[in-house]
Amino acid sequence: MSEVLTDIQDGVIIVTVNRPEAKNAMTRAAAEGIHAAMQQLDEDVSLNAGIITGAGGTFCSGMDLKGFLKGELPSVKGYGFGGITEKGPEKPIIAAVEGYALAGGLELALACDLCVANDKAKFGIPEVKRSLVAAAGGVLKLQQLVGKRIAMEMALTGDFFTAQRAYEVGFVNRLTDGAALDAAMELAATVAANGPLALKATKKIINESYDWTSENMWEKQQEISGHVFTSADAREGSMAFAEKRKPNWQGK
Repeated sequence: MSEVLTDIQDGVIIVTVNRPEAKNAMTRAAAEGIHAAMQQLDEDVSLNAGIITGAGGTFCSGMDLKGFLKGELPSVKGYGFGGITEKGPEKPIIAAVEGYALAGGLELALACDLCVANDKAKFGIPEVKRSLVAAAGGVLKLQQLVGKRIAMEMALTGDFFTAQRAYEVGFVNRLTDGAALDAAMELAATVAANGPLALKATKKIINESYDWTSENMWEKQQEISGHVFTSADAREGSMAFAEKRKPNWQGK
């Protein structure tokens, strides 16, 4: 069976890591599968958002250690662990977390733009317990999301966080007592209904602006968003609002 499954529903591509017998531990093949799905998301004009989840009640337990001991790295050059931690798609992606999101699994969720979790899920970067470092984004980017003190606690103790705690510190957007994928699909539908050019520009600005200076931030924002305001979709969005109808986006 394929280590990554894809399904398309209502403009959303659902990407499932399919190694339930190994708690969806990431392999090179799985990373390449996710990367291919993200390329499909960006290239297919009918797709406006993506979801990454795991089969069998677990999101991802991190790197496949058996593969690591054989010299295999579960990453794609230039794109990182799981095919997304260094460079993800231009369009929005949502993590739908059941069970465990640990080590590289947490970093996979961190690389997504939004996160929905079942309220029994567990999060953690326990690399230090194995004399490893959470080098797929955990020690670089986690503090941007949850703050330095919380990131330090997670990284230096290696202890698990409950889904409730992850929600409280801002890692998780939405908790559900049902299936995480169902809740993620609801969120994805809301995102995917919006203008594709505006979504890509908005994501890019939020991701890149944290280190912009006050002297150049407006100029940089204009460079990314200027074309959106003069696009056919901007005109269509205004007309659809005035005519009280659903917009017909063209991505132009």
